[in-house]
Amino acid sequence: MSESLALRRDEEASGAADKVRGSNQAGLRAHNERAVLSLIRRNGALAKADIARRTGLSPQTASVIMRALEAEKLVLRAEPRRGRVGQPSVPMRLNPDGAYAFGLKIGRRSLDIVLMDFVGTVRGRRSRPVPYPTPEGVCDFLAEALDALSDTLPPEARERVAGIGVGMPFQLWDWAAECGAPPGAMDGWRGFDVSAALSARTGLSVHVANDATAACGAEHAFGGEEGTDFVYFFVGSFIGGGIVIDDALVVGRDNNAGALGSMPVPRRDRPGAEQLIAVASLHLLEAAAAASGLTWSGMRDPAFDWTRLGTLLDAWIEEAARGIAHAVASACAVYDFEAAVIDGAFPPFVRERLVEAVRAGLSRIDAQGLSPVAVRPGTIGAQAREIGAASLPFFAKFLLDHRVLYAERS
Repeated sequence: MSESLALRRDEEASGAADKVRGSNQAGLRAHNERAVLSLIRRNGALAKADIARRTGLSPQTASVIMRALEAEKLVLRAEPRRGRVGQPSVPMRLNPDGAYAFGLKIGRRSLDIVLMDFVGTVRGRRSRPVPYPTPEGVCDFLAEALDALSDTLPPEARERVAGIGVGMPFQLWDWAAECGAPPGAMDGWRGFDVSAALSARTGLSVHVANDATAACGAEHAFGGEEGTDFVYFFVGSFIGGGIVIDDALVVGRDNNAGALGSMPVPRRDRPGAEQLIAVASLHLLEAAAAASGLTWSGMRDPAFDWTRLGTLLDAWIEEAARGIAHAVASACAVYDFEAAVIDGAFPPFVRERLVEAVRAGLSRIDAQGLSPVAVRPGTIGAQAREIGAASLPFFAKFLLDHRVLYAERS
């Protein structure tokens, strides 16, 4: 979201901006309140005068909105700013305890859920390794994890849970062979309405997005680097991605924008091309480790010392970087991204090595006619998919939509 927010104004000429005049006026107020919360989220803390100036709302309307948000405990007063003539200004910031959300990642090798507060801090997490995901297994895990995580909140805070966000690969049944599932074991996902089933099981609203899109959304919303145009790669069991253009997460006509794992890249040792997913996914590294006799449960084992992979890791980074570099060049031929961001389900040192190798690989590709693109590491890490999923209820209920597609069942 840019700070030049396209706001609709209340009917301020009457001097009664705090009076609701029918459903249209109520809609304006909801929009403006979302815009103010979004602006505060983006800037950390803002005084009422700054909010009015940046949004184009009158000081009176900005004050009315801020009083309402403070009364709802969605914002808190920060330390007054002194040093100017007149009364010190009082910045307002988001209240971490103003709202909570659960973020569930349905992975091909694990189920992971986080409890996140209104400013993006993870308050708790649960994880369960699985040989392959099934609807029944997801429902059972969610019920058990929600009970455990909800118990960490005071009773009054449980009333402030905005919902559940879910990040998952679409058409999971198509990945049965890659997941090592027996024939037909994942057919239960066909026709399974995730949002309806989980909402019925939990009583909470449920919002669903592609897992890689959710990870890209986490980088966009909570990442430590500024950027309005970037192509994003998340390397998990399989590689996926997302795109941010003009400070908005783009999902595409069929909600399939950023399907970077399917991008063709040149084969290394013979003519033709293959999909990026075939050269830059962590399941390849896990398979190589198993073939060499190394006992390792892949990215599901947070205690594993990745340096033990030795030359296996070296070879995987080299091949993955080659494929990602070609994918970056191809993406930049379609749109002049300012950056390519790379993150994944691996330790930071692996991410840094992969980023450096992609930079080196990109320098060897003929980029004539393309705008320069920076290659940088993501800032969220292995939990990007869960964190991005947890942000969905916040954007659905409180903030201006950051273009992540979600489905809801109340």
